[in-house]
Amino acid sequence: MQATGPTAQTHGRIPPVESYLCAVSVSQSVVLRPAGPVQPLDRRVWGLSAVGVGGFALAGLYQLSGDRIGVPCILHATTGLNCPLCGSTRMAAALLRGDLDAAWHFNPVILVLGPLVGVAVGYQVLAWSLESLRLVRLPRLSMSPRVADWLIKGVIALLVVYGVARNLN
Repeated sequence: MQATGPTAQTHGRIPPVESYLCAVSVSQSVVLRPAGPVQPLDRRVWGLSAVGVGGFALAGLYQLSGDRIGVPCILHATTGLNCPLCGSTRMAAALLRGDLDAAWHFNPVILVLGPLVGVAVGYQVLAWSLESLRLVRLPRLSMSPRVADWLIKGVIALLVVYGVARNLN
């Protein structure tokens, strides 16, 4: 008896087109009421989410205190130069007020990078939370260690270039 259809053996021939219809693996599909172990989140995701929440908490405190409570930049205090992160607290406080123009003035690079990182990290935490509650398993974002290393090096290079450029004035 010979099997037919997408699971048939082709014995050296090119597999039929139907075998390519399922391009997404089972682990990457949405699963309602998942069972089994929950894949833990990477510690870097937890670290980035803590930095984001802490940053906006500090910005809120800075805003509520009338610009009196904040974290001084050690580089700026000792040399008078602005680091690539200088103005981030004031930028986040301006965002909390809804003043996008002032936020752009304080630190445009972090204003662009922050939401991109925030959406990616927020999705990861949401996917993990929904799976931990056994409601739904969403596909997780993942990248190879090599891509992650290049991405981190690229962001660091961007911040260094921005740090130098903002002090040329």
